[in-house]
Amino acid sequence: MNLPGIAEAQVTIVVVPRERFSYTRESLESIYEYTKYPFNLIYVDGGSPSHIRDYLVAQATEKNFQLIRTEHYLSPNRARNLGLQQVTSKYVVFIDNDVVVTPGWLEAMVECAEETGAAVVSPLICQYLPLHTEVHCAGGESGVRVETKGETTRRRIIEKIYKQGRQVADVRPQLQRQQTGLAEFHCMMVRTKIFEKIGFLDEALLNTKEHVDLCMLVTEAGSSIYLEPQSLVTYVPGPPLEWIDIHYYMLRWSDAWELASLKRLRDKWNLTEDEYFQNKYKRLGWRRDMTIVSPLTRKVPFGKIGDRIAGKILRHMDKALNRYLTTRYAKRHLHNLQNQRSPQLVNAITATSES
Repeated sequence: MNLPGIAEAQVTIVVVPRERFSYTRESLESIYEYTKYPFNLIYVDGGSPSHIRDYLVAQATEKNFQLIRTEHYLSPNRARNLGLQQVTSKYVVFIDNDVVVTPGWLEAMVECAEETGAAVVSPLICQYLPLHTEVHCAGGESGVRVETKGETTRRRIIEKIYKQGRQVADVRPQLQRQQTGLAEFHCMMVRTKIFEKIGFLDEALLNTKEHVDLCMLVTEAGSSIYLEPQSLVTYVPGPPLEWIDIHYYMLRWSDAWELASLKRLRDKWNLTEDEYFQNKYKRLGWRRDMTIVSPLTRKVPFGKIGDRIAGKILRHMDKALNRYLTTRYAKRHLHNLQNQRSPQLVNAITATSES
C-alpha cells in the first residue's frame, strides 16, 4: 500500500459513499470539527453530482486530504478498497459519507486498539435525527452455526445486532469496552496489518453483508473485535432523499446487487439456503420501497383504495426501472472494471445484467 505525498500518521480515515450524496458537507465538516487526534484522510467520491464534486475538490485543497474520484458510481467495498490501497498507517477507519462524529471519537478507538490489541474497533453507532440519541449498533454476533440432525448438516449464518432502537441515555451507562462479534461499516477502525492475512475487502459483496463477511474473516484469522462505547457516532439515512440521490440510491439498493451479494455470501461460506436467505429474497427492494415508493404512494389523494392501486403501479415501475439501471450500469462500466483488474467485481456486475 502506498500513499505518496501524505505524511505518515497512525490513522487514515477513508470516507466512502453509502447511499446518497446530499449529506456530504455535514459529515465531512463534523470530522474536521470534532477530531483532534492526528489523522490523514482519503475521500473516495464515486460519481457525485457536480456541486458535490466541486465542494470536495475545494475542501481537499483547503484541508490537504487526498481525493479519489471516479465518474461512475461505486459499490461500497470497491470504494473502500480504492482508499485502502493507498493506506500506509497502522490503522484505517472506514466511515460512510452520512456519518456525524462526536468529540473524542477517534482517540477512544485508538486507545481501545492499543490497549486490547484488537484488529477491529467499533464505536457506539447511533441512527437518525436528532443526532446521538438512538442506538443503531452496540456490537453483536456474526459467524456460522453448524447444525447436524441425523445425516443432514446445515450451515446457518449468525447475524445479530445489539441494542438497536434503544435510547443512548438508557443504555450507555451500562455499556463498557468489551469484545464483540460484530462491527458495521457505518464506522469502524481496522488494524491495517490484518489485511495481510485476510486480503482486501470482497468486492463481489456489492451492497449487503460486507461487514458480516469481514468480521467472520477477522475472527477466523484469530483476531479480535471490540466495542468502544466511549466513541460515539451517528449515521443519518434518508428519507427524505434529494433528487440528486435517487439514481445512486436505486442502484446501490438494487435487487440485482442484493441478490448477487447474498449468493456470494452463501457460496463463500458454504451456507445452507435456509429461511434466512428465502426471507431476504422475498424482501428484495424493501429499502427502495420504504424510502422512495411508499412516500410517493402516500401523496396520492385517492383514499385507501387509491393508495393500494398507486402503490401497486409504482412498485411495478420501480422493479422495471431498477432492472434497467443495473443492466445499463453493467454494460457501461464493464470495461472500466476490467481495467481495474477486479475480477470478483466484474463477475458480480456481469451477473446482475444477466439476472
